Amino acid sequence: MRILHVGKYYAPQRGGIERCTQDLAEWAVAHGHAVAALVHQPAGVVRASAEHIGRIEVVRAGCIAAPLYTPLSPAFALHLARLIDRFRPDVLHLHLPNPSAFWALTLPSARRLPWVAHWHAEVPTDTPDWRLRAAYRVYRPFEQALLARSAAIVTTSEAYAEASRALAPWRARTRAIPLGIGEAVAAPAAAPDWPAGSGLRLLAVGRLSAYKGFDVLLAALARCADARLVLVGQGEEAPRLQALVARLGVADRVRFAGAVDDAALGAAYAAADLVVLPSLDRGEAFGVVLLEAMRAGRALIASDVAGSGISSVVGSDAGVLVPPGDAAALADAIAALAADPARRRALGAAGQARWRERFTLAHAADPFLALYAEVLAAR
Repeated sequence: MRILHVGKYYAPQRGGIERCTQDLAEWAVAHGHAVAALVHQPAGVVRASAEHIGRIEVVRAGCIAAPLYTPLSPAFALHLARLIDRFRPDVLHLHLPNPSAFWALTLPSARRLPWVAHWHAEVPTDTPDWRLRAAYRVYRPFEQALLARSAAIVTTSEAYAEASRALAPWRARTRAIPLGIGEAVAAPAAAPDWPAGSGLRLLAVGRLSAYKGFDVLLAALARCADARLVLVGQGEEAPRLQALVARLGVADRVRFAGAVDDAALGAAYAAADLVVLPSLDRGEAFGVVLLEAMRAGRALIASDVAGSGISSVVGSDAGVLVPPGDAAALADAIAALAADPARRRALGAAGQARWRERFTLAHAADPFLALYAEVLAAR
């Protein structure tokens, strides 16, 4: 098969969707298929580029800006038309949310192909950001038109599909394929340094965005006198979080590590005592961070966000679930695990076993190869 992925970004840019896109592309190539990807340059890079990463052709359309997490690329449709004409894909794999994917609706060459719509996340209609709510009113008709045209729609969990109002009309063609990750990077690397002290080493990883709930984690940390935190990631909330650290008086127990490569991230998981995912809403659809922690054998504390896939990933034995936005409950969970190393080890071991049984890359990628074949046969 010849598979064309259409997404926001691709390596070396990092994020859960980007990691998934690269993993699926590399898996398909390793199993004898041809793969290309059309994505965007980083915001402000207006010149397009094309390269091969491994055996995958990656075309990056120029991006003039990215307001509200939305890359703006006036030439995206032209690149999509040219790539379809040259690469001649059998199937389009559209990673959503991504307004640039809507250009497929306008191209006859794209409409002749079967589409797999990969529903990584959606815009929460109850988001406190009025700009996102207003933008979604414009976005929704195109989103629904794309879903109507798709041969199959894939979510990362049954819970997310069931809670989605946007997907409700299309449940008959929607299925859940959980994300998965491969083995850890073997390259040696130094982990970020935790602040000095002997208390519990907490690790949090993710884009510094409001829905990630890192402000709640910092408030919880202020209630836990001995815990120390390394926060890996970068994003628009960094200045606010750094100011909050100063106000809470925990600057000596927090380190902002910024972006790190895969090897250093793996070393950070290995050095941590406990990994925390304090997300606030369904902007966190699944949580690849959870899989990375489970793979490393680390105990977890995560927010029990209704309608997300978080609880289905953690299950009953890999970690502790707490109410989202509740700093006191999060602090209590941290303190309980700080006092019980044996339970941390048991949770970590159970999580690692759970990853191997359910969330390896093979568990995620093989169903997509079967799905591509299915939609092609139906076509």
